[in-house]
Amino acid sequence: MKVRTSYAELRNLLQGLSFCVKYCCKRNHLQTIHLYSKIRPKKSHILDCSGNTCTHRTVPPGSILLWRFFSCKQEGTKIPSKRKQNTAITTSELLYKNLLKSEQENWNDISARYKDMTERIKEKLEELHNKYMFNSESPRIRFGENVYFEENGCIFLSKAHDVDEGNIDILFSTEDLGFSDAFIQRIRISPDQRYMAIGLKSENSEEAICVIMKLGHFPVMEKVIPSVFSFEWATNDVLYYTSQKNLKCQNVFMTTFTNQKHTKLVYTEQDARFFVDIYCTKDRRFLTINSNSKTTSEVWLVDCRQPFKLPALVQARTKGVIYHVEHRNDELYILTTYGEPAEYKLMKAPVASSGMENWQLVYALEKKTKLVDLEMFSDHCVMFLKIAGHLYLNVVSFVSHSVQSIKLPTWACEFELESHPEHTTSTCYFQLTSPVHPPKRFAYSFKGNNLIEQAVQEVPIITNCHTTRLLAKSKDETSVPITVFHNMNSKELHRKPLLVHVYGAYGIDFNMGFKEEKLMLIEEGWVLAYCHVRGGGELGLSWHKDGCQRNKLKGLHDLKACIMLLHELGFSQPKYTALAAASAGGVLAGALCNTDPELIRAMVLQAPFVDVLNTMMKTHLPLTIEEQEEWGNPLADEKCMKYIKSYCPYQNIKTQCYPSVFITAYENDQRIPLTGVLRYVQKLRKAALDHASRTSKKGNWSPNIILDIRANGSHCDSSWEDSLQEVARHLAFLNKELEEVCHFQHHSKSCK
Repeated sequence: MKVRTSYAELRNLLQGLSFCVKYCCKRNHLQTIHLYSKIRPKKSHILDCSGNTCTHRTVPPGSILLWRFFSCKQEGTKIPSKRKQNTAITTSELLYKNLLKSEQENWNDISARYKDMTERIKEKLEELHNKYMFNSESPRIRFGENVYFEENGCIFLSKAHDVDEGNIDILFSTEDLGFSDAFIQRIRISPDQRYMAIGLKSENSEEAICVIMKLGHFPVMEKVIPSVFSFEWATNDVLYYTSQKNLKCQNVFMTTFTNQKHTKLVYTEQDARFFVDIYCTKDRRFLTINSNSKTTSEVWLVDCRQPFKLPALVQARTKGVIYHVEHRNDELYILTTYGEPAEYKLMKAPVASSGMENWQLVYALEKKTKLVDLEMFSDHCVMFLKIAGHLYLNVVSFVSHSVQSIKLPTWACEFELESHPEHTTSTCYFQLTSPVHPPKRFAYSFKGNNLIEQAVQEVPIITNCHTTRLLAKSKDETSVPITVFHNMNSKELHRKPLLVHVYGAYGIDFNMGFKEEKLMLIEEGWVLAYCHVRGGGELGLSWHKDGCQRNKLKGLHDLKACIMLLHELGFSQPKYTALAAASAGGVLAGALCNTDPELIRAMVLQAPFVDVLNTMMKTHLPLTIEEQEEWGNPLADEKCMKYIKSYCPYQNIKTQCYPSVFITAYENDQRIPLTGVLRYVQKLRKAALDHASRTSKKGNWSPNIILDIRANGSHCDSSWEDSLQEVARHLAFLNKELEEVCHFQHHSKSCK
């Protein structure tokens, strides 16, 4: 049973976001966009945007919201008089436009100081990309004798024996068919290969379209379906799909391509907390309609042999119970949190009697074990696990009823499971990687019961980087994992710049896949540290639960403990330390800047969530209600309101010495309200300036507070050029800040 958001048959090997049980990342195609993880390769790849992702991307199944999905629309003051209300809205919009214009002008004035260094960094990153990743082969998927693959916005078809001979047919081209501003998210090929459904999404839109191609000697575009999130072929000519509106996905439709073409609604989710997607089981026996909140799920089955029959309920939703379904030999295999302890278990039940009372335990995960991914085969189930920072491969045999556990290479931090359309295959292929190690291909043979390292790719092997795993003691004595990377040849690490990464929300893991910018930093002597604080998913479901709602401050305490341990062990020092965070990671990063600004010298934030309280007070935003399971409901609970206010970055800004801050935000970002970012920057800058004016002395240092608002791009997707520019600007900013601290030390003491 795949535990990915949509169980894609075609995956993007270079997509950033790795997720716990990727199945649940249904809404975000960018499995977690962490800072410096947005660079998209110049050639695109087929990927499944339903979450083998968000982004994109690891959360418990049901926790489908990886980042903030709030609307950026502005709200005016509510006044009874319609005329006055219009005036208020106009005033609000005018204020917003003035702030936006002011920040854009401010960026234009100061951007020149970073221009030369930005260009040098871009050149270096492109060089590394060409060296390590540009020649990576696109994922290929085999259906019988046919092989499908995608490059540069085109989908190709070749015979298996001709795939390397150049005998290739073009089935689809984004540019030729008028979709030049879109990229391919997802592809589904009908069982008889007569039709191909393609998900396309532009960089500046949350919604995707589905293009149906009728294949043959001359492929033709059969239909275009707007606002589609997920889609699957139930039969050769029956397609099921979910529609997305205002960031919500609650309706499932069926459309036919028989002689009597028609479309009809087959399922509607009434509860606004739930999000719906669909998935076809590995053996193509059933299509599952999955409705998930962040804590509860429900699955309906569509019999692919009878696609017009009404869906059948597997098990009615039970509060707090998450479950997802696969199929094998007339039995449902159910991945669920049902029972104690509330970690994942693999259970099974007959299709004819699938109720919870008939669920039988097959395999249970140990505590503090993170289920990263799961794949079902005819006689085996393969689980990818994280235990204390190390990757494991657990193979459950349904024939011998045994479990084989294999510890994967210690350098590996992330894996990417390759597509396996044939559930009867005898080999499971996957790639291992880390932030500083390019993908390396491995295979597990069911027949040989062994792990096989594939032929070495024609890329240089990284040998001069050391990986260290540490444990920091938090305020309540909880051990918090840290993963550290540094150049083995580096001396005097306490004088090296340190870049700390944090996220800590939604049960999501860090994206620990290879990124050229990480390797560049290592080569230039930086130390990289990933703090796996509570609220994330690195140690299983309980790790997330222990860091959400009334436990959010634990994540802040964890982050502080991690940074302090790094300094104590000689990894850099505060004046050479920078903090990086994205999206919901901005909560902990911004909170640390308020409580312990002396621990870091600079901070870079990407689309940060820094105005928690005001956002959670606005129920008109489409996803605020869903978010209450992560942050709480301040409108219904005064204690919750006070608790959120106690850590909210915006609410706790005060007159003190802050680190320098560089924030990138997006005009088209529907997940992080731009107004909140603007308010935060204005208030932070004023507090920093007030402190500087009160302590003004000759040579006294004053932080730079910079906001770069991007007209193009969005929370998850940007073009190669935009992403490269953004990452280069962040790195140029950090280099400038840490360079200046050295010069400043000759003239003045550090600000206090």
